Amino acid sequence: MEKRKLGKTGIEATILGFGAMRLPTLKVGEPPIDHDAAIKIIRQGIDAGINYVDTAYNYHDYESEIVVGKALKDGYREKVTVVTKCHIWDDKKYTKQEDFMKFLNHSLEKLNIEYLDIYLLHAINKKFWDEKVLPLKIIEEGVKAKKAGKIKHLGFSFHDTPEVLKEILEHPASENFEIMLIQYNLLDKQYEEMIQLAADKGLGIAVMGPVAGGRLGGNLPKDMKQYLTEGRTNLADLALKFVWSNPNVTVALSGMGSAEMVSDNLALANLEKIKLTSDEIKRADEIIKIFKDKTDNICTSCKYCEPCPEKVAISFIFRSLIMAQVYGDEETGKLHYSKIGEKDWPPGNQADACIECGECEPKCPQKIPIIDQLNKAHEILSS
Repeated sequence: MEKRKLGKTGIEATILGFGAMRLPTLKVGEPPIDHDAAIKIIRQGIDAGINYVDTAYNYHDYESEIVVGKALKDGYREKVTVVTKCHIWDDKKYTKQEDFMKFLNHSLEKLNIEYLDIYLLHAINKKFWDEKVLPLKIIEEGVKAKKAGKIKHLGFSFHDTPEVLKEILEHPASENFEIMLIQYNLLDKQYEEMIQLAADKGLGIAVMGPVAGGRLGGNLPKDMKQYLTEGRTNLADLALKFVWSNPNVTVALSGMGSAEMVSDNLALANLEKIKLTSDEIKRADEIIKIFKDKTDNICTSCKYCEPCPEKVAISFIFRSLIMAQVYGDEETGKLHYSKIGEKDWPPGNQADACIECGECEPKCPQKIPIIDQLNKAHEILSS
């Protein structure tokens, strides 16, 4: 598997990284992780060459770091670059300067390791930059943690407009950042210019959502199968190749939830040609047009919008909507929607339980008009 330099860090990361936000769970639609299954697939990836593992303090209802830590025992820690994220966006728990070290120490404890290779300020946007990062001197705290040997490299993940990202990248305090984690895929190219700017400043670029949160990973309907690579049923190969074709990208993080998904991604990462050919570029362009014609819902199932006060199963509803709109499987989309709240199905309520309180929308990294999309989903899926 190809390795690329991660900016000025000195790290050489594999082009495929293991994202630990979508690990196998004990019950569909619920956060508790199946520890044995998750440890097995994380080690499967590492044994096959993946050397970059990314998690966060809050993933899987705060359980992901614990499971990743278990997977890194027995000599696996030494084989990988370990990345987690600082929980700065929790307005109730992160309120003062010393909270940086508190959360960092807790992450180290959960992971059961002595230091982090990379620590990212999680989900930076304009509000957090102005109200948290700068006034609470979070970057300065990160520099102190580096000097103390608790972290080796400091960076950030980002969810806002390209204009805000430009402002952050050009701020003097950002000279201390070495890594940027950004969403980038066939359906979302808005940050291409900023990826170039970050690379020019020496930052290593990691990409989240390379398969658009799974939207490009489903089995295509008949009218779209002409765009598939021979022998494949989904667009994951074109999606990953698109990301790898950008020379400024070091590693694409895939949230893998099964041994089959790990094996498929590994096979793609080990292809002789990992960049899009001219024919594949043409097919990719057609795919983008079709997706945009079929749906305006860009949910990646990150679940930052949940839990909903009214227990609306937002991310599952949107997956069902995309299944009906994009993949043409309206029958399955409606069936899944009807099962919400039943035994062995995601808990919660259908979209008509939404009281339009608006609590979810500011949390959405994609800036989706969630209330409008829930109304649309209920209209389509309950008919």
